[in-house]
Amino acid sequence: MRAKTPIADPDRAEKRVNTPQVLGYQLKDDGEFPNNPRLPLLLYEGAFKLPAHDPASLIEKAFAANHWTGGWRNGIYRFHHYHSNTHEALGIFSGSATVQFGGPRGITQTVRTGDVVVIPAGVAHKNLGSTADFGVVGAYPDGRQWDMNYGKAGERPATDRAIARVPIPETDPVYGVKGPLFEHWLD
Repeated sequence: MRAKTPIADPDRAEKRVNTPQVLGYQLKDDGEFPNNPRLPLLLYEGAFKLPAHDPASLIEKAFAANHWTGGWRNGIYRFHHYHSNTHEALGIFSGSATVQFGGPRGITQTVRTGDVVVIPAGVAHKNLGSTADFGVVGAYPDGRQWDMNYGKAGERPATDRAIARVPIPETDPVYGVKGPLFEHWLD
């Protein structure tokens, strides 16, 4: 399953990747938001030591080197939403935000510059408030296309079936084939 190897990238700057504190949260289906019945949300606190100039680029390169692509730079939407057809990685390149994961009855976490969040398919997320300079790089395993769901009536059971079909990625978005994602997502 994990046959891919990271892309050789001399600009990857492994010295800028830390051994993070990894926090895992198994979020339950609340009837409105499915979350993920088997995979926990992962927060890698302090995954990156970012340069002052163009910190987003370093995160993009690390994600791409590990086959997490289809990326973008922006923030996190200020409404609950989830993706049923792909997992998502968020790398915080500036500022901080308070984010709710799992829907209105879920958990609240503060994410800061250098953190990475790995969001399993189905896990709701919403920005509750952020600093003016808050910036995020987002990416998806193998550049998978993402859908947008809001916890509305009629989304399920189709989204539940889609979530069940999303495979475990072949690489961790930051650490490649030996990352903490596998410690938490493989039995």
